[in-house]
Amino acid sequence: MITILSIETATKNCSVSLSVTGKVVACKEIAEENFSHAEKLHVYIEDILKENNKTLKDLSAIAISQGPGSYTGLRIGVSSVKGLCYGLSIPLIALDTLEILARQIEITEGLIIPMLDARRMEVFAVPFDKNYVKQGVIEAIVVDEHTFSTYTNVKLHLIGDGAMKCKEVLSGEQFIYYLDVTYPSAWQMGAMAYEKYMKDEFVDVAYFEPFYLKDFVLIQKKK
Repeated sequence: MITILSIETATKNCSVSLSVTGKVVACKEIAEENFSHAEKLHVYIEDILKENNKTLKDLSAIAISQGPGSYTGLRIGVSSVKGLCYGLSIPLIALDTLEILARQIEITEGLIIPMLDARRMEVFAVPFDKNYVKQGVIEAIVVDEHTFSTYTNVKLHLIGDGAMKCKEVLSGEQFIYYLDVTYPSAWQMGAMAYEKYMKDEFVDVAYFEPFYLKDFVLIQKKK
């Protein structure tokens, strides 16, 4: 019985799930404007294990959403799971944040484009096909009316908090918006993590770093 704890902290959503042999049995999450990851993450881990009669020693591995996303959120999530994996001597599984988001919807045609807010009109994005196979590389894109113009006669399914703020810029029958799909969730991570576990696709606990995509820049408030 493979028991995996999955943690998603790349956005405003602090999300924790527990899965057994690829099936999610519990998930706790909250999305707050001011990022509550530091306060909520370890509480959620303790709660979800206790409520399912598990302890840390029952875990086969821990999965983490690796980014891109919030510098602060990723740092909190990754540092927490690295400490747990090291202390428990269990594997660490890294999952693509945008794929986690993409897996919240199913399509029969076109492309899924998960988009995470990266300030102003910039987003982190990459297309996925209906089988969740990545169609390109993850980029930080400044959205305007010409964004995705290379995709002609293709339905584009836009999801995530980055997509929502671009609705007025990218309009037309080609673009399909999912207003209720805002943040990636640990709920989708259970099956993904189990698949990687069975293939022994682990990362080095000592050297693993989040995928920030962009360098962290400290901005001082104007007086």
